[in-house]
Amino acid sequence: MGKRYFCDYCDRSFQDNLHNRKKHLNGVQHLRAKRVWYDLFRDAAAILQEEQSKKPCRKFLQTGQCDFGSNCRFSHMTEQDLEKLSAQVQGEQRLKELRQEGADVPPGTIEDWLEKRAKRLSTAQNNSSLPEKPAPFQYPLGWPPVQDLPPSLQPPPPGGWLFPPDLHWG
Repeated sequence: MGKRYFCDYCDRSFQDNLHNRKKHLNGVQHLRAKRVWYDLFRDAAAILQEEQSKKPCRKFLQTGQCDFGSNCRFSHMTEQDLEKLSAQVQGEQRLKELRQEGADVPPGTIEDWLEKRAKRLSTAQNNSSLPEKPAPFQYPLGWPPVQDLPPSLQPPPPGGWLFPPDLHWG
């Protein structure tokens, strides 16, 4: 049978030889899948700058779909999306400034912060008022938007991977 090469970006495998691998790695499908993967980790400020420089996609505005998808040279973001992204960029800048000033910015999720804040407020009402620390910025749920990725590139579910109880390893 021979060795097989599995491409994580494209979620496909093929016989591994120099010709096949070179053909795949230079193929349009692979390059698009790789670009989509790396776009997930781009900085919000870079995304905002790029989206603001693009004109809106007429086809996407009219029908909600575009034949080019993520490869379209026009923007598929609405005004609300751009406003959310702008607020996110400003929040990241404030957080960066706070860290540069040496402020204590605890890591964690927004839920952790809200829980700690509620406890602080309840104790502050009972005792004396404590100065409130600014909240660390967190990405809103669903951002960055996850395109339809192959299963091998999707992140694990929030509770982790679940296995049936009768599945025994070893």
